[in-house]
Amino acid sequence: MSLRSTVFTVAVSVASLGGPMVRAAEDLFDRAPWSGSALLGAMLFEGDEEVKSGPSLGLRLGYTFNPWWEVEVGWDLAPVLRARRFSNPNRYQLDDDTWGMRLGVDVLFHFRNQADQRIDPYLSLGAALGIYGEDMGEEEGNVDPTVLGGFGLQYHFNDEWAVRLDAKLAIAGIDTEFNWILGAGVNYRFGAALPPRFAVAGGDIDSDRDGLLDSEEVKIGTDPYDPDTDKDGLTDGQEVREFRTNPLEPDSDLDGLKDGAEVLTYKTNPLDPDTDKGGVADGHEVIEDNTNPLDPSDDLMLFRLNIEFDYDKADLRPIYFEQLDKVIKVLQRDPGATARIEGHADRRKTSSREYNLKLSERRAKAVYDYFVRVGGIDPSRLSYHGYGFDRPIAPNDTEENMQKNRRTDIYIRPSGKVPAPAVPVDPSKAQTIQAPPDLPKPGEKRPAGAGR
Repeated sequence: MSLRSTVFTVAVSVASLGGPMVRAAEDLFDRAPWSGSALLGAMLFEGDEEVKSGPSLGLRLGYTFNPWWEVEVGWDLAPVLRARRFSNPNRYQLDDDTWGMRLGVDVLFHFRNQADQRIDPYLSLGAALGIYGEDMGEEEGNVDPTVLGGFGLQYHFNDEWAVRLDAKLAIAGIDTEFNWILGAGVNYRFGAALPPRFAVAGGDIDSDRDGLLDSEEVKIGTDPYDPDTDKDGLTDGQEVREFRTNPLEPDSDLDGLKDGAEVLTYKTNPLDPDTDKGGVADGHEVIEDNTNPLDPSDDLMLFRLNIEFDYDKADLRPIYFEQLDKVIKVLQRDPGATARIEGHADRRKTSSREYNLKLSERRAKAVYDYFVRVGGIDPSRLSYHGYGFDRPIAPNDTEENMQKNRRTDIYIRPSGKVPAPAVPVDPSKAQTIQAPPDLPKPGEKRPAGAGR
């Protein structure tokens, strides 16, 4: 049986299947007819050619008409072809090494297995021009017309990506040389991927069973396939319907505890940063102080100073000495009390976390040094730490809120062995000492990443 008859018989047989998988393939090629391949391989030459075989790289651009037929433009380049030396001194041979290139067009016939379309063998037939850097003989010159016939195999991982093996017999030149072009690589079909679409049939559904319908989650911005989008321990449905917290923010009240921990473990209010109204945030009580966030009587004394430093510096200005002296008096009246000094910064688009951690710690250390050197407080009673912008008390969305986050917090743990201070401090409220704003000079800009 001739090759033409065989190809016709196979084409008719495949077309006669006419099943859903053929129609699916046709839909794919209608949507994404263009594909491209990148191959690594070799050009193999007969022993009487003027050059030896050499490695090559190839590119293919194909257009698919239907599941079986495809036209492909190909380019192959062998950057180095070694000149072959012949013992016959009268035999034409190259003076030096050269390069070779093929430009051609092929028609591909795919034998697609409709039971498993991942496996995709094919035959190819085409024509090309072989172009060389040097003349390949007095008769051939440096351009050879070539007829190509070959075969190959693709394995499709999905509609977009496949691996590919390709072999082409190149019948070249007026003396009919039989050479080979081999390649292996990847194939990509442009536009084959479909964007995800949320479709509901027979009424709205709750895919992740979190208590919110998929359509509601799309509006809110949560993931309809993840019951806990912000990973705070509460389902998106619980946050929206029961606790009224933000399903996209794990710590809705910015107190340092995740919403799930507040509700399930500590029984605090996830919408109130200070559930017991004792003056200290729930998270600080749990993480730093080891006090009960539901009992106001054990809260530490919090002094919140809005100290403004010169940018990129940690030097205390004299205008803040009076406020710091008030804290020193509290410590002096209770010799057994201890204090923890914490530095905080706001967060801007150019803020560097590492930079602000170090800067806020230097500023907390400046307050610590003032208490020791000026107030005479024993260093063993003090500690300091810088948190950068990791512990905001307000969103960094306005200048007013960022001002709140640029702060120095001083937590005092009373000893309980001395009378109340002469100037009583109400432990049920956080004491905030407002300082004059530190504005930059006209035209002065802060460096990128600098804290305040």
